[in-house]
Amino acid sequence: MKNNYFFKKQFSNIYKKASKNSEVTSQIIYGEKFKILSKNKEWIKIKTLFDNYIGYIENKAYVDKYFPKYKVYSLKARISNKFNKKTKNFLPFGSKVDLINENKNHIEFEKNKWLKKSDLKKINHKENNFNKIFKLFLKTKYVWGGKTYKGIDCSALLQMFNYYNMSYYPRDTKDQIKYSNKKIIKKVFKKGDIIFWKGHVAMCINSKKLIHAYGPEKKVLIMPILQTIKRIDETAKLKVKKVSSIKY
Repeated sequence: MKNNYFFKKQFSNIYKKASKNSEVTSQIIYGEKFKILSKNKEWIKIKTLFDNYIGYIENKAYVDKYFPKYKVYSLKARISNKFNKKTKNFLPFGSKVDLINENKNHIEFEKNKWLKKSDLKKINHKENNFNKIFKLFLKTKYVWGGKTYKGIDCSALLQMFNYYNMSYYPRDTKDQIKYSNKKIIKKVFKKGDIIFWKGHVAMCINSKKLIHAYGPEKKVLIMPILQTIKRIDETAKLKVKKVSSIKY
């Protein structure tokens, strides 16, 4: 069995068990690399190679050879056909696509599937402005296990910045806390600080405000830092566990 495969569908849920009735723990997006651990006719057990995340996806829509040239830089990139007729399908932020044809404004990444060049960056592009990426997801619905325009959770919002920049970062908050360097917890914050609670994470966009995918508000939003800390303490009885900083 070959080690490396690449997902070739818009995105898919990763399940805890080989069943759609099982818990959704994460998602895999177009062009993402993974290893197959085991398989049957309907399901494959995979390990995503970016973050070593293990779970189950349906046994379809993947290839063993893939050489992406671009990646999606917008929240969602609409797919068009060769006549530039828009479809109802999109690729999510961070998707990695090949180039098989192009014209002035579009590239063809699969037969009769085109994307606007304005939605793409070269595959090796890095974005140091983390706020630019986080703010792409503003107002996106909060969805446990999600990491796309259809829905995203708090740890995925942080991880997608790192995924886009090809820099390893764990998927779940509990592992992100362990992985991140600790700072002294105090009431003065700065741009780039990461605030961790048990089961939750938020990123400071400046010294006064943070951005997070917040379950109680059911979306990604910007909130005052100190008020958010107080609210989480009062409503969830959770204290800040760790403060770290974004690496870029």
